[in-house]
Amino acid sequence: MRPGFLCKAVSGVWYAVQLAFLIAYTALLVLLAIYGVHRYHLVYLYYKNRRKVDTPKACFAEADLPRVTVQLPMFNELAVARRIIETTCAIDYPRDRLQIQVLDDSTDATVEIAEQTVREMAAAGHDIVYLHRENRVGFKAGALDEGLRTATGRFVAIFDADFVPEPDILKRIIHYFSDDQVGMVQARWGHINRDDSMLTRGQAIFLDGHHIIENTARNRAGMFFNFAGTAGVWRREAIEDAGGWQHDTLTEDLDLSYRAQLAGWRFVYLPDVISPAELPPEMLAFKQQQFRWTKGGVQTALKLLPRVLKSRLPLRVKIEAWFHLTGCFLHLGMVMLALMLFPAFWIKLSPSSGLLRFVSAMIDFGLFLLATCSASTFYMCSQREIFRTWRDKLKYLPFLMSLGIGISVSNSKAILEALFRRKSDFIRTPKFGASSRTDRSYRQLVQPQAPAARRRKINWVPWIEFGMGCYMAACVAISIARANAVTISLPFLLMFTFGYFYVSLTSFMSTWSRQAYAESESAPAVVPADGEER
Repeated sequence: MRPGFLCKAVSGVWYAVQLAFLIAYTALLVLLAIYGVHRYHLVYLYYKNRRKVDTPKACFAEADLPRVTVQLPMFNELAVARRIIETTCAIDYPRDRLQIQVLDDSTDATVEIAEQTVREMAAAGHDIVYLHRENRVGFKAGALDEGLRTATGRFVAIFDADFVPEPDILKRIIHYFSDDQVGMVQARWGHINRDDSMLTRGQAIFLDGHHIIENTARNRAGMFFNFAGTAGVWRREAIEDAGGWQHDTLTEDLDLSYRAQLAGWRFVYLPDVISPAELPPEMLAFKQQQFRWTKGGVQTALKLLPRVLKSRLPLRVKIEAWFHLTGCFLHLGMVMLALMLFPAFWIKLSPSSGLLRFVSAMIDFGLFLLATCSASTFYMCSQREIFRTWRDKLKYLPFLMSLGIGISVSNSKAILEALFRRKSDFIRTPKFGASSRTDRSYRQLVQPQAPAARRRKINWVPWIEFGMGCYMAACVAISIARANAVTISLPFLLMFTFGYFYVSLTSFMSTWSRQAYAESESAPAVVPADGEER
């Protein structure tokens, strides 16, 4: 075989490999872009139905207000147990028609705090009971289900321990149940500590996008949306008709919501009824929350999406349910995209045909549209609906997108665990009970989350995130060295780099802080229960 022929053959094979890689890379971007276009669609639905406000079919007279049971599930909520119980007892609703259940699975001093507070409130004339389980079977779903067995209300309101419900919340919600088809009414989350840090500001914008745009658009367009796990009221009959609380997923709220709507119950979302809550002020707590939501979302998709697609629901409802239940897979796609960037740059910088250079230019343009336009439009529309000075929030957009990129490694782990059916406990989000990082209560309570750090098992996720940051920094260096070829991609590479470094380094800081506290003499001798932070 002549050397010239061999060189041509190798060159042809190498060209085919490059082309195949760029096709796969482009296909991934197209897939991600489809979900970006879906965000535009949600914004369109929101503004199209903006004035389509739900109103109660009728209003109950004061003497005819139905009996409501308020459930307060908690687990080791030392910082906020008393606050949520006292706040709930202050709700403006006839006492003879309001039952409060404190569903406590705690294994620490929360037991004494909650029980003592319940005794005080009962002595003050409130119909309140304290229910403590010795086991955590079913975790939050199991506690809600057990409480439902002794609940006396036709309607069940649920508030997590870090929420601070407004006194008029039940009276603003209950009238919507005058329609016998309404199974659940959801209030919007507010944020007590929105301005605490860059992290809490980013989380607030993330959640505002979900609660303002997504929930409102889906609800008013006749699509499925989900109970958020808290700050909502259920018709007890709807819970039972849908099969009750089940704990085979980590998002029992999403699971029950879809089962109830498949059974024909109508949900109502009230963006103007706000229930304030605390945002996780440290990175590890935030990642734990996102991990649980992501893994539970995939579990619910595997469980219910086939049933949704086989149902007789309108096609538009099925399509929206598909995007809703599979949206969490974007985290895995983001990691795959980041890993493919360096080979893509190598191909772009190597001698290639005009076709490959053209494809590369289209990829850069698609990345620009995906990373900037859809996300920024989606989140800024939510801020515009809340704040008059919404333009001030524009400066947080780069950080917001970097944060979403940075947690993609942790959330990809959650996706893979769900796909491979790996079981895990319900890891509750730590609560700190303060509205500002400067509060004395915050400085005292940020560290008691540390006892779990005594488990010396290494968490490799921050190390992988740090490695991804180094990898993206190398891509930035290449981009700067050969700016004539990859100028368009540089801003996005910087966001990827910053996101991975920020999330990894703040995770290390949180871990070291917890370990230092756990090893100090002042650390409480608390043995984490099964299911506590790991």
